[in-house]
Amino acid sequence: MKKHASKIVALVLSLCMMVCMSATAFAAEITTDGGNGSTPVSLSSTKDGTIGGDPTPTAMRVTLPTSLPMAMSQDGVVTTATDAKIENLSYGAVRVKSVTISAAENWTLTAYGSPNTLASAKVDSNQLGFAIRIGGGTQAVTTANNTDTQALISTPISGCYMTGVGDLTGNCVAVEYAAIVTPLSNAVTNATVANVVFVVEWDIAA
Repeated sequence: MKKHASKIVALVLSLCMMVCMSATAFAAEITTDGGNGSTPVSLSSTKDGTIGGDPTPTAMRVTLPTSLPMAMSQDGVVTTATDAKIENLSYGAVRVKSVTISAAENWTLTAYGSPNTLASAKVDSNQLGFAIRIGGGTQAVTTANNTDTQALISTPISGCYMTGVGDLTGNCVAVEYAAIVTPLSNAVTNATVANVVFVVEWDIAA
């Protein structure tokens, strides 16, 4: 008797597991010739894609440059990396919402332009003029209006949009940047002169 009961319990547990793991389709009954019924198609976003799973939105996964290196020659020419990029590895499309630059400690922001504009600046005055272009869009540059923090891009513009990872022709955008820097009396190596903050968001339908 106990053995029979244990088999029944095991069968019930197995059925419960099958119900939890499988999709359940409910039946609609039509009782007249030519009758019709409306059947809703429902969607749930879950962590593992199972019906009844933990509710979870689509995962965002975007990689940003870990650094934006620069080198200044003895003649003041600044060279920057040519392989910086933002890559969207998410299923959905994303966009760069904003880009902000902040001067590091003991540094100040100034207007970007020709290095000649800094010819009258004092040596070791630690001034940085910066420019950035995303995805071949419009170049955004620093000005002389704020020496601490400046918004280079305040709303998504051309070049800031990336498709989902399924479209490898549009899910990655280049980050082009340039700078002018005041002269240095001492050599520096990997000195942090500023920090750039990229804000990325879903490309939501209007």
